[in-house]
Amino acid sequence: MKMNRNREERRRFLLAKSTEEGLDVPTQDIRLLGRLFPYIRQFSFLFTVALILMPIMAALSAAQPAIIKYAVDAMVAEELDTLTKFALLFLGAVVAEFVVGFIQTYTMQLGGQKATAALRSDVFNHIERLSMSYFDRTPIGRVVTRVTNDIDSLAELFSTGAITAAADLLKLAFYAIAMMLIDLRLALFTFLALPPLLILVNFFRKRARKAFRAIRFAIAQLNTYMAEQVSGLAVVKAYGKERESAEEYSSINDDYRRANYSAIRYDALLYSVVEAIAAVAIAGVLYFAAGEALGLEANALAAAYIGTVVAFYEFIQRFFIPIRDLATKYTVIQQGLASAERIFATLDIDELDGVGGKSPLPEEHEGPAIEIRDLSFAYRPGQPVLEKIAFTIERGERVAIVGSTGSGKTTLTSLLLRLYEPPKGSVFIRGCDVRELDVDALRSAFSVVPQDVFLFSGTILDNIALGTEPDRERARHAIERVSAGPLVASRGGLDGIVSERGQNFSAGERQLLAFARAVYHDRPFLILDEATANVDSETEAELERAVHHATEGRTSIIIAHRLSTIRDADRILVFHRGRLAESGTHDELIAKDGIYRRLHALHFESDQKIA
Repeated sequence: MKMNRNREERRRFLLAKSTEEGLDVPTQDIRLLGRLFPYIRQFSFLFTVALILMPIMAALSAAQPAIIKYAVDAMVAEELDTLTKFALLFLGAVVAEFVVGFIQTYTMQLGGQKATAALRSDVFNHIERLSMSYFDRTPIGRVVTRVTNDIDSLAELFSTGAITAAADLLKLAFYAIAMMLIDLRLALFTFLALPPLLILVNFFRKRARKAFRAIRFAIAQLNTYMAEQVSGLAVVKAYGKERESAEEYSSINDDYRRANYSAIRYDALLYSVVEAIAAVAIAGVLYFAAGEALGLEANALAAAYIGTVVAFYEFIQRFFIPIRDLATKYTVIQQGLASAERIFATLDIDELDGVGGKSPLPEEHEGPAIEIRDLSFAYRPGQPVLEKIAFTIERGERVAIVGSTGSGKTTLTSLLLRLYEPPKGSVFIRGCDVRELDVDALRSAFSVVPQDVFLFSGTILDNIALGTEPDRERARHAIERVSAGPLVASRGGLDGIVSERGQNFSAGERQLLAFARAVYHDRPFLILDEATANVDSETEAELERAVHHATEGRTSIIIAHRLSTIRDADRILVFHRGRLAESGTHDELIAKDGIYRRLHALHFESDQKIA
């Protein structure tokens, strides 16, 4: 019972994280379509061709029932030559409609695919520019949904949705005009079916939009949960959580199924209503036309009226085909617009990374290479991670930062790279506030070896030369510097394959490759965040020698839990509960008999027990 309650609480937390603010307020369809216009304008030639062909295709379609009328009139009058001419004319109209329809559909869908591809690129580029704080609180599954499912749903607007619906509306207009020209009274009688149909369509419109918004929301929930479970699959298996995970997924999947049921119900009801009204309209027109024909005094006039009745039967069949299509496409339109709400809501997020900084990083500076002034930071209000930190690092100095877990060591490096904006205090690199520097210029001055290394799918060379044109000789030199030669050779050399997230390498092997990446880029600032945390003792000894060579003449920040790796640092900064508690060399800090000495003693005892 307690397990089920905890599971339900966790699920509510997960779904709450998937909730998107601002999407419950109805958005005007015209405004959404207006925001799509810039993407359509990029491929205006294709859309212009498609739009020009729309009325031509509608006119050809509307001409066919009229041709049938005159062909029937010729048949009744036994004018075979005239009948033959109209038969050939009808054939020509059918062929022309097919050719024009093919070109119109092809150009429209080609333009639509190009427009949605451009939109997809813009969404991806915008997501890449968002700040890290956005991703701290946003599930990855939701982000993926915006670029994949929602864009695909919006693409349906061009292939089977809103744009082709415009062609259907044109057909309706041409049919209406043709019917009124042939027989105004029969046309007006036919149009009596439109008011109740429009009322019902409007009734279903709001409910369909809500249903499709619920579907998009449920998809985001599914993707969020799936991404979390796949990422932690090893832990799920290790703790035997498969059944519980499957039950949670099934529960979320039920929400998605119910949302789809609601949309299907409205879709089926709308289609059935259109079919029923069309059938009633045909029956009514035939009855009205029969009464009109019986009321004619001369048999010749009654016979001539046959062509009009046949034409109207064909007109009504064709008239309600676009309406039936519109009813079907309406669901696609609603689904696409519901996705458009989410896509443009993502594009409207203004939490951009590195906003405002445009200054280049100076090549030289007489003062400190890095200066931290009264720096405070918190990921969440009321939970400070750093408080009033202040220190300087001189050019070429090797500074180590130590402290217990959660003391703010890695957070400090994130602020140096301007991955987060400090609410209080300042960070200076070569005398320039990082908030004034161009963010690309700032980060291009740093090489970083994180504790949790991320490798991209591709080759070893691609990962070492990340972001630059690969240089094989330079990569080999970097590999030798970090003693990763045997590892690379065993994986097929520089062209060895790296699988998704580097899963075919151990944590220690990924760390070696990350260190080779840092040496390859040879930048003036070096950050080593637990660079030896996941390697064995033998490899650590070799890597420490590489670290020593790599940091020579370079401004370096070394974060370490293993205090044996930082004895030779020019200075050691001791962080404790978000504050800078101590500073000095190894010998000076040992002599102080403070936090560092206690950490060193604990580390020494731990090494003794392991030995």
